[in-house]
Amino acid sequence: MNSDKCIIFDMDGVLIDSEPLHFDFENRLFKSLGITVSQEVHETFVGTSSKTMWEIIKKTHSLPNTVPELVLKGNSEFLDYLDNQKSLELIKGIIELLQRLKVAGFNLILASSSPHKLINHILSKCNIDEYFPIRISGDDVNNGKPDPEIFLKAAEVIGVKPENCLVIEDSTNGVNAAVKAGMKCVGYRNPGSGNQDLKTADLILGSFDSLTIDLIQDIFTTSSYNNYIVENGVFSDKIRLF
Repeated sequence: MNSDKCIIFDMDGVLIDSEPLHFDFENRLFKSLGITVSQEVHETFVGTSSKTMWEIIKKTHSLPNTVPELVLKGNSEFLDYLDNQKSLELIKGIIELLQRLKVAGFNLILASSSPHKLINHILSKCNIDEYFPIRISGDDVNNGKPDPEIFLKAAEVIGVKPENCLVIEDSTNGVNAAVKAGMKCVGYRNPGSGNQDLKTADLILGSFDSLTIDLIQDIFTTSSYNNYIVENGVFSDKIRLF
């Protein structure tokens, strides 16, 4: 049916509403390190790896820790932080979308900047392991988003050409990485992800209820969607909205 097509999912802010948790945890971590990172700058890190985030922060702040030390500290402490959360909320409509895609025969793969240990923990905790037997992590690539490496790696692993891949992302970094990879892209506008510029995506959604199989197949076969945003199933001119 659609065995030559692949849908690549980001995790944070797309599958689960976790970006507010990342913001809260990282602000606490910044404070413990004696540094201040503005919300505007903080939002630019959404979608990229913790390694990339700390490399940028190290250039503007005097920290005695090395980047690997900061990455290890943040990753280990975030797992403890998550364990103290009562639950992780799945994005509304995501289970139904995954089920529709599975029935339609699309290849599904996860490509997240998070480390494998965190990805596995979250997918298990949210009971969505079955949809993503193949997972690409920031651990598997040298360059974080907006570099396209993670998405090209996903396409290579699953054996699908980049032009036959569609990426679902909630961040500026993720959308730009998908475009650079030569893939179709749906931008999910998640308020919890902060102020993200998604306008280079082929289509922008405010809800996954609008993402039907027919619409996905049309995105693969036509370029007519690259000026549109969908709200509650209604198409509007994307150019006028940005």
